[in-house]
Amino acid sequence: MLRLAPALIVTLLVAPILAGLAMAVLPAFGYLPALGGTEFSLAPWRDLFAQPGLARSVTVSFVSGLATTVVSLTVVLLFLASASGSRLDRWIRRMVSPLLSIPHAAAAFGLAFLIAPSGLISRLISPGLTGWERPPDALIVQDPWGLSLMAGLVIKEIPFLLLMSLAALPQLDPERRVAMARSLGYRPTIAWLKVVAPALYPLIRLPVYAVIAYATAVVDVALILGPTLPPTLSVSILAWFNDPDLSRRFMASAGAVLQLGITAAALVVWWCLERGVACLGRRWVARGGRQRGEQPLRLAGKGLILIATLTAFVGIGSLALNSVAGFWRFPDALPQGFTATHWIRALPSLTGPVASTVIIAAASTLIALALTLAALENEQRTGRHPAQGRLLSALGLLYLPLIVPQIAFLFGLVVVMESLGSRPNHGLVIFGHLLFVLPYVFLSLSESYRRLDPRWSQLGRTLGSSPNAVFWRVRLPLLLAPILTACAVGLAVSIGQYLPTQLLGAGRVPTVTTEAVALASGGNRRAIGVWAMVQASLPLVGFIIAVGLPRLLWAKRRGMRGSP
Repeated sequence: MLRLAPALIVTLLVAPILAGLAMAVLPAFGYLPALGGTEFSLAPWRDLFAQPGLARSVTVSFVSGLATTVVSLTVVLLFLASASGSRLDRWIRRMVSPLLSIPHAAAAFGLAFLIAPSGLISRLISPGLTGWERPPDALIVQDPWGLSLMAGLVIKEIPFLLLMSLAALPQLDPERRVAMARSLGYRPTIAWLKVVAPALYPLIRLPVYAVIAYATAVVDVALILGPTLPPTLSVSILAWFNDPDLSRRFMASAGAVLQLGITAAALVVWWCLERGVACLGRRWVARGGRQRGEQPLRLAGKGLILIATLTAFVGIGSLALNSVAGFWRFPDALPQGFTATHWIRALPSLTGPVASTVIIAAASTLIALALTLAALENEQRTGRHPAQGRLLSALGLLYLPLIVPQIAFLFGLVVVMESLGSRPNHGLVIFGHLLFVLPYVFLSLSESYRRLDPRWSQLGRTLGSSPNAVFWRVRLPLLLAPILTACAVGLAVSIGQYLPTQLLGAGRVPTVTTEAVALASGGNRRAIGVWAMVQASLPLVGFIIAVGLPRLLWAKRRGMRGSP
């Protein structure tokens, strides 16, 4: 059975995406017999290009993907170059998991509560520094060029790229590289950027591509922080798909194909930028320059990561404050009183979505964990990495659901499921979540599994244990901490999924995330604060268990606690 695990993972990741893309392309050219489209036509594209504001939507989607990636990657590389081995480095590394556990929607709400004209920042500086007695008449949140959208995405993508970089760095032995450069007279930050960064980037190229794909086609964050007239292309596609006029699904399909093209174009532009930066970088390295720019780079590396981290946590604090705030007039920095009324009112409506969220997240994570353990154990027993087989590169396949825009293939996947007579239910949503949970669980666990000292398994076999007994009684206990961490990551990813839940569930499977995003258009900050806090707290529970349970079970075995 273990031999089937790699092929099953490949099938699970590739087949739905290919089927979804196919069923998105056909209606884009007028062919969808279920809705009367029996002949190929360019009418959906004519309708799409006739939509007002389409050029602005495309531009914002394209620019937000590239700008978000440039800023996030720059912040991560500067931080690693300037703070490696410092106290700040150790603190930020501890904060990566909590930051990663915050769902995108919750982080977006937190940022909105900070930077809005009547948000916390305006209150803290008014009227003393600004003289404002009323909120300024400025369009900050949902600005037409998507600047607040990009800021919200940067806050969430920095922890992701940092985690991927930290996982890849041990392969490079950065301390030895920097020490060699220091012996030639280079300052620490300059040395890291010249000898470590060029070797690190190829190892994190696929995560960077995943950030571009996500940022160009994001829906939930765009609904909260993105422009509205017109919205980003992905938000428009979702609106056309949900339109009561089913004929607009043809135009939605054309929009989904256009979104795929925008993401592909952004990836091509990024690839060209890679070539240009590599050429300039080689010249920079060849010129020497052992100390010039050291101080500004070091200050930028530490300052930018601190700003991003504090913004995320203060934003969550702002959500918590709004969820218990009583009367709070502008420009008061704090409410005049605190109350639990908003929580009490929300509790009856929270029960169902919270239960659905937990069921879907737990089921998709457990299935992903079982497939991951089976594939990794098969790899250990056969002694062959999956990428060495006849199948496509395992690493590339793992990133396939993350690189292909969700709106592009999920729309087609819904058409496939409708054609098969499948009705929206929890099982279908779990399947949709699994496509995104599985890559994260595999990537979180694979490095720890492969680096486990094989002598432990060999010792178990010399004592007469079978391979299965060694797996259950030796390998799993030793890997308890990484396994729980991978599960916590999987839970966080599932809890934050909006589009798969909304499309595959057809709005009939409410979760905390779908309900929280639905409140964005209402403007009730108290209700948003309650729902967003619940959404942010659920993943945090998983990380608390991942950290605490190994310490509790292995209280007298420090070496088995791991470092999740």
